[in-house]
Amino acid sequence: QVQLVESGGGSVQPGGSLSLSCAASGFTFSNYCMYWVRQPPGKGLEWVSAISTAGGSTYYADSVKCRFTISRDNAKNTLYLQMNSLKSEDTAIYSCAKDSRPGLQTSKYDYWGQGTQVTVSS
Repeated sequence: QVQLVESGGGSVQPGGSLSLSCAASGFTFSNYCMYWVRQPPGKGLEWVSAISTAGGSTYYADSVKCRFTISRDNAKNTLYLQMNSLKSEDTAIYSCAKDSRPGLQTSKYDYWGQGTQVTVSS
């Protein structure tokens, strides 16, 4: 079955960096657009970033543009999110998500992981 397992979260001071990973299994990873989403405390789910199947196209929410970098290694079935210049408002549970359709970027997710906590605080 489809599994998405995030890792790499933690606590960091404002201005710091963290690198998240998402290990995917149970589907042909290279056939699907992938996403990072986050849920801040007490708020709803927010889209953070997206990446095309081969990794050639990437997209970011305005709130993280120029600070976060999404990437993927299809040989390792792994999605990444490099987060730099972190701010307190980046505090959230970060999850990776799989597009519902192969080869398309529908922005509709059919599976997502349990998430990893990122806390930015001084």
